[in-house]
Amino acid sequence: MQINRRTLLAAGAGLASGVSLPAWAQLRIEITGVGANQMPIAIPRFQGTNDSPLDLSAVITADLERSGAFRALKIMGELPAEDLQKPRADFWKTMGATALVMGSIEKLADTRFSINYQLFGTAENKIIDEKQFVASTGDLRLTAHRIADAIYERLTGESGIFASRLAYVLQRGPQSYELVVSDCDGENPQTALQSNQSIISPMWAPNGLLLTYVSFEANKPVIYLHDVRSGERRLIASFKGNNSAPAFSPDGKTMAVALSMGGGTHIYLMSTNGTNVRRFTHSQGIDTEPVFSPDGQYVYFTSDRGGSPQIYRQPVAGGSAERVTYSTEYAISPAVSPKGDKLAFISRFNGAFRVTLLDLLTGTQLVLTDTVRDESPTFAPNGKILVYATEEAGRGVLATVSLDGRVRTRLTGQRGDIREPSWGPLLK
Repeated sequence: MQINRRTLLAAGAGLASGVSLPAWAQLRIEITGVGANQMPIAIPRFQGTNDSPLDLSAVITADLERSGAFRALKIMGELPAEDLQKPRADFWKTMGATALVMGSIEKLADTRFSINYQLFGTAENKIIDEKQFVASTGDLRLTAHRIADAIYERLTGESGIFASRLAYVLQRGPQSYELVVSDCDGENPQTALQSNQSIISPMWAPNGLLLTYVSFEANKPVIYLHDVRSGERRLIASFKGNNSAPAFSPDGKTMAVALSMGGGTHIYLMSTNGTNVRRFTHSQGIDTEPVFSPDGQYVYFTSDRGGSPQIYRQPVAGGSAERVTYSTEYAISPAVSPKGDKLAFISRFNGAFRVTLLDLLTGTQLVLTDTVRDESPTFAPNGKILVYATEEAGRGVLATVSLDGRVRTRLTGQRGDIREPSWGPLLK
């Protein structure tokens, strides 16, 4: 039986920790839907790509198209020589391009690579952004993501998302679980933890260097804090009963967790080293799945105190909880947008579990998906995309959806069920 964050089943022990293990298969991305008002952009191959171990332009193109904000023109080969010194604004405007991406990559004597990038605006008829990078072979993909972020931010005015990472759980069999960390496009997967017992509820720290998660290795759910660079981890919550659903405060100093050590499951706050534990919620029902608001003033959580599961929020500084969701009979798994103005959650309609978005300012609600077994929504760093787990042909897969529901992707692996995603912050 698949154990997820809503199903706490006792289990036995057995795992290995680390960060150097490659995951067996990277995710495969399939894009469906069309974004509104897509910008056409030309991205020829970078000069020197034939001598490079990575086609930077292909990574940049895939990033921008996956966002739903761009439509890449079909450009064969490298930038024409006549555009190298002075790009032909009229020609590229005739091609329909809003902007032209120009770049080069050159191997240095110390085996690193020098990358030059320029963004040419066809309307402005000038270079509107440019950057230089020096990167090792292992950092070329991250550099491509950073260039895509620069293009996205310059042309949309919004922060990019591509130089960020996903954490997710991969189940290969009844007793084979992996905590995997990958680029946000599913490439470069690395296994941070292997276990023959369930791993659930991974959550990134605000610094993007630590993960917390729930492991069942102690014959019950306990909470670990895991350094993704070194692979070192430490047990931070193994109290009587279940220890589950960890979440970081925005400053990374406090954690909210769901504990049943007092009888019944309630939200507790504690320091990230596992000390200073104090009870936060008080009800006769089950309180679980806490998440902090971006300003740190509230904790949103799931509770059945009113009879059916709904989303509530309670001030960290003190005060009573207030119900947030009303228009559905069942609401769980809250995720708050980086700006704090939107709430994503899983609602149930006629037996189908779907990702739903609530505007906290206007009260407008929108069901974003048409699948029936959605779980664990989490926002991208810029708040423009959600990643979530769902099922396809009986297998667990990850999917993304834009906040208007127009652009969707599937991230599927070659083997196993993929669940419990967490989208990390931008890498500095």
